[in-house]
Amino acid sequence: MYRVLLLGAQGQVGWELQRSRPASVELRALGRQDLDILDAAQVRGMAESFRPDAIINAAAYTAVDRAESESALAYAVNRDGAAHCSLAARACGARLIHLSTDFVFDGTQATPYSPDAPVAPLGAYGASKADGERQVQATLGDAALILRTAWVYSAHGSNFVKTMLRLLAERDVLRVVGDQIGTPTWAAGLACAIWSTLDHPGFTGIQHWTDAGVASWYDFAVAIQEEAVAAGRLHRAIPIEMIPTSAYPTPARRPACAILDKTASYTALGAAPHWRAALRRMLIEPEVI
Repeated sequence: MYRVLLLGAQGQVGWELQRSRPASVELRALGRQDLDILDAAQVRGMAESFRPDAIINAAAYTAVDRAESESALAYAVNRDGAAHCSLAARACGARLIHLSTDFVFDGTQATPYSPDAPVAPLGAYGASKADGERQVQATLGDAALILRTAWVYSAHGSNFVKTMLRLLAERDVLRVVGDQIGTPTWAAGLACAIWSTLDHPGFTGIQHWTDAGVASWYDFAVAIQEEAVAAGRLHRAIPIEMIPTSAYPTPARRPACAILDKTASYTALGAAPHWRAALRRMLIEPEVI
């Protein structure tokens, strides 16, 4: 058996990791109510008592806009929490798999960002995640796996897909930003990729993983409506209008085009499906909270 300690069990990725746990894995999944990632001694104590082969840190402060006014909390979770996980992994000899984000980039590059591209976050959320990456590297170097992803959604929790399904059912017209580009990523596929990394001990350092393809938020919303109508999740289609970012101001600036280069991860783990195929699969699942 492979012993794995999962932090962030209540989030989208944590939930999917529990659902897809391989039979060969003994998993201890902990949420906020089980373990305070801000308490270094508590994190290390849990790791030393369980003695995991790997620690997956899926715990994060992900409220992008609220992070601008709650930056201290964002840094505490995303930077200090990452540091505590790194120290715990080093203390018990475990491999650390730490999740990060495309928001470490400013989105001004016309081509996909390679894992070694310089980071330049635009707001507190991205900056706190970038600092978390630095903490992991400072403690564990390239022995750790930092896996950046983007635009994550699931049947569980709060996310863009579930928000769109609600708004599409409630409204007669919907306006969605069309000049921010990225890649939607189904958390179930991401979870399978994370489990696959256990069989690839040499897959370390900073890596990227999202589903294949690219989209704007507008493209994503249009696809959600089309696929949801086809799946019987929506019973009508409404007009969806494309608007610029300037027409939908938010407290946090977002990358305009943050596409991640997955060449290395697809070579090592196998390619992900196109994001629309993944979306179609998610929408035929039973609806959950």
